[in-house]
Amino acid sequence: MQDTVPSFRDMFRVFARIGLISFGGPAGQIALMHRELVDERQWVGEDQFLRALNFCHLLPGPEAQQLAVWIGWRLHGVRGGLAAGTLFVLPGALVMLGLSILYVHAAGLAWFNALFVGIKAAVLALIAQALIRIGRRALNTRFKLALAILSFIGLFAFDLPFPLVVLGAGAAGMIVAAWRPELLRLKDAPPATAPAHQARPVVGAVAALGIAWALPFLLIAVFLGRDHVLMDIASFFTQLAVVTFGGAYAVLAYLAQEAVQSWHWLRPGEMADGLGLAETTPGPLIMVTQFVGFLGAYRSPAPFSPMTAGILGAVVTTWVTFVPCFLWIFAFAPWIDRLEHAQRLHGGLAALTAAVVGVIANVALWFALHVLFERTDVRQEGVLRFIVPDLSTLDVPALGLSVLAFLLIFPARRSVIQTLAVCGAAALVVGLLPPMGR
Repeated sequence: MQDTVPSFRDMFRVFARIGLISFGGPAGQIALMHRELVDERQWVGEDQFLRALNFCHLLPGPEAQQLAVWIGWRLHGVRGGLAAGTLFVLPGALVMLGLSILYVHAAGLAWFNALFVGIKAAVLALIAQALIRIGRRALNTRFKLALAILSFIGLFAFDLPFPLVVLGAGAAGMIVAAWRPELLRLKDAPPATAPAHQARPVVGAVAALGIAWALPFLLIAVFLGRDHVLMDIASFFTQLAVVTFGGAYAVLAYLAQEAVQSWHWLRPGEMADGLGLAETTPGPLIMVTQFVGFLGAYRSPAPFSPMTAGILGAVVTTWVTFVPCFLWIFAFAPWIDRLEHAQRLHGGLAALTAAVVGVIANVALWFALHVLFERTDVRQEGVLRFIVPDLSTLDVPALGLSVLAFLLIFPARRSVIQTLAVCGAAALVVGLLPPMGR
């Protein structure tokens, strides 16, 4: 039960603080909000918090940021949701923009390249950690394990589109929930509690957010034309915002494939650099999309300067990625108690989460091949299409740094920031040594 309703000013101040210190990915961010808002201030009750978290897992996009929007909405309606969600994202967005600018200015310098060898090794260990954590929680039945394996095979061996895999798994889960729910081991929904206030009309806010979501398309079409790179960026990341179930790690391989092979916004390996930068910033890990949008526009700048184009690309990417998060919450939050008891919906989510384990396994393998080997080839054999490394191009320093990262993450249980710092420093030391023969 919610005990106190803070003033808007107090809520604003607390969420500003959360936005500045919300490191550690969604698990750490959710734990931080629970401590600050449930345990210490009792602005939201335990049952309400958990029910809202379950609800946010049903939606595409970063669940921690959506939880912040929901809490803000619960406390102070639409303006509370807008403030809480914006404060959760804004510090990380500004830091990520600064790091992206530094990246394009320092790229090519020997020390900078050496540093990012260590960061990529740390990222590989962090993805493995996410795979294990999510797998332990999600794969509690044989059916879910089978979904994860099939998802991995479909992506790695058959090159199936990411949206087809995750949405197909969700549809299968909804069918199984109605037919054989024990295959998914669904939990009973908790009893609904009375809301702190009556659901306020949000039709106007949803309509305004829908217009805001479409605004970049209109402005770009009018002033730059439909063929401009900013239109491509807005379109691609709008599509991604609708299918980003399972968090940032789940969409990385799809994002990297499209950004590198289809749009040529990034060079091979730069996605790992962007993820390493995103790991060092507060806020949602999906902020890595801003790095991609920045580089895409920076490298096709006309009629702007490269830096102006890059900043516009970052702004457009962040806008179309996070505006939908507000829209989903304001559109569905008033119905949260009803959605909590929708068994088929929860069945779809359980199956989708299981499929995400296979998706992240594919991401882990994709990153390992690109971090540890300087050259990989795409091999096509009938309907099979998969990546094969050139074993002669094994990067021995990268392999050693990856082993160090795994030791730091697992036996030593070091934090994300500590692991990135140690691996980065070790990479700088290795980079000063004479080249190792292969």
